Amino acid sequence: MIVLGIESSCDETGVALVQTTIDGGGSDLGLPVLMAHALHSQIEMHQAYGGVVPELASRDHIRRVIPLTEAVLSQAGVKHQDIDVVAYTRGPGLAGALLVGAGVAAGLAAAWNKPLLGVHHLEGHLLSPFLSQDPPTFPFIALLVSGGHTQLMQVNAVGDYRLLGETIDDAAGEAFDKSAKLLGLPYPGGPALARLAQSGDAKAFALPRPLLNSGNLDFSFAGLKTAVLTQTQRLGAALSERAADVAASTQDAIVEVLIKKSLRALAQTGLKTLVVAGGVGANRSLRERLDAQCLALGVRVCYPELHLCTDNGAMIAMAAAMRIQAMPGMRLARDDAFDVQPRWPLQQLSKTH
Repeated sequence: MIVLGIESSCDETGVALVQTTIDGGGSDLGLPVLMAHALHSQIEMHQAYGGVVPELASRDHIRRVIPLTEAVLSQAGVKHQDIDVVAYTRGPGLAGALLVGAGVAAGLAAAWNKPLLGVHHLEGHLLSPFLSQDPPTFPFIALLVSGGHTQLMQVNAVGDYRLLGETIDDAAGEAFDKSAKLLGLPYPGGPALARLAQSGDAKAFALPRPLLNSGNLDFSFAGLKTAVLTQTQRLGAALSERAADVAASTQDAIVEVLIKKSLRALAQTGLKTLVVAGGVGANRSLRERLDAQCLALGVRVCYPELHLCTDNGAMIAMAAAMRIQAMPGMRLARDDAFDVQPRWPLQQLSKTH
């Protein structure tokens, strides 16, 4: 079975093909395999505005999605007749951007007479480490950490997710981006702040670690952003000389909270595998410190490949393929009807959707 996946939830247009095998009884004969993928990032376009402009994002998805689809089919040597399912990001995300991907996917499915499957964007991130050379096994704890989401989930199987904790205000990615903006760094702020932090002193400023010792698994990063604002104002003209130290101290605070909460989730559940997914999962400091602490605790850590940490079509195709493998009786639509859900909590995702 070959699945075409289309991602258009925000500022990346991604298309990919994944192949999976299911026997007559619907049992899993191995993980789906990535055949080809293509990605266009809108970072350069949005840099002039200091952030994503939804209308521009939607228009750019319209321009990119068909050429990327053609490129992926060509790379894989696959014809549209060979595709079995067309999958798209149903939500969450920007409404207009989601509608572009959903509309194109529905049009292709109708033209090719193929089933259509809407995929949860966060489930795509959650299952993206299964595309790596060293995939995890169920069950595991997942730290979903991206621009707009910070959550800890217990993942027992495909579609079986239990929310353990989440941010009550700003997500970790937002804390990175907003702090970077206070330092005068260009969009996207998170990676820019991480690069600047490499030359700074992480202990230079005692920034807060909100909810670090709360006893629960929830997160809060709004107070940290406010503390960074206060620190930059105190430094005044000296900020340019101390910017690297502020960046390093900010990153250190965010990473410490993410790690301690993740290890607490592992301890509370007794699980020994941690999956880190989402754009912030590419942060080098987070990976190095997590690797070291988990090694000492005998915990296995799994990440997506670096080039698959950000939004991409491969994770959407993969999530769709894994759902079809795990739930062979699920309903697949064969018409041009589709919908999007800009706000769609992952815990509301049913096992049979």
